[in-house]
Amino acid sequence: MTGIGSRLIGVGSYLPERILTNEELTRMVDTSDEWIRSRTGITSRRMAADDQTTSDLAANAARDALARAGIPSSSVDLIIVATVTPDRTFPSTAVYVQEKISAGTTMAFDVSAACAGFIHALEIADSFLQTGRAKTALVIGADKLSCFLDWNDRATCVLFGDGAGAFVLQADPEAETSAVLASHLSADGTKSPLLYADGGPSSTGTVGLVRMVGNELFRAAVNAMSDALDISLKRAALTPDDLDWFVPHQANIRIMHGIAERLNIPDEKVVKTIQDHGNTSSASIPLAISTAIDDGRIQDGNLCAVTAAGGGLAWGAAILRF
Repeated sequence: MTGIGSRLIGVGSYLPERILTNEELTRMVDTSDEWIRSRTGITSRRMAADDQTTSDLAANAARDALARAGIPSSSVDLIIVATVTPDRTFPSTAVYVQEKISAGTTMAFDVSAACAGFIHALEIADSFLQTGRAKTALVIGADKLSCFLDWNDRATCVLFGDGAGAFVLQADPEAETSAVLASHLSADGTKSPLLYADGGPSSTGTVGLVRMVGNELFRAAVNAMSDALDISLKRAALTPDDLDWFVPHQANIRIMHGIAERLNIPDEKVVKTIQDHGNTSSASIPLAISTAIDDGRIQDGNLCAVTAAGGGLAWGAAILRF
């Protein structure tokens, strides 16, 4: 690594109060608890209230992360929000978070890379810290996916949930390494028909609804996430055996198992929260990490690999030091 080092000093999260169970979904769409569990691993997910915006979820996660880091919002000089469900078409969700947590006039912008958005935002933030353009960065993954689901489509509406997770990263000139030891980001626009929203300001003038080609997306996601993680490990001069934890995007339990098996990562090292959260898109990875920190699994000094893929098709992976 060249430049300034960085440290991860706080991780926070927020989940809406309402829990939507598989049993409830069976009264809304033609499905069953057994069908959902066997194909996805999901038993329940959280739903934001009608009057809650994505920036509300993000701000709550940010406050939690800042409190755990033990620093005031005024010390943050970079806010990046990864989301595909912004409060408005513009301005960015990040500026609303900035206002809600009283962070002054810091840099604030959004990143849109669907389920891989948090890894993209994390890499951008760490680059700002390493080059001295920022000292303290707040990186948030937040999505309110319930606002544009087709509740008549059992292939998609059973998968997603709402939530937010946040990291606080701080530049450290004395650190020998970066909190992000290595990463790999990529995209393939030719695969966009596999997962997308069928609306947009310049195309339909509507938000649109989530559309997915499940079988093809499954194969593409396993390949992309496995390859990205393999590249990241090699860039960090590590092997899967060196990892303490593997935190894949919580999209589908079979995808998670497929990646772990391909890289020979034992199941006991895989952090799984999909059963309680569903697929929360950009919030997926920080929510899972926050849960694993709170229950004592992830501890200071641990090496953790993360990987995600989503609409775009956009994907990425990173190796983190806690």
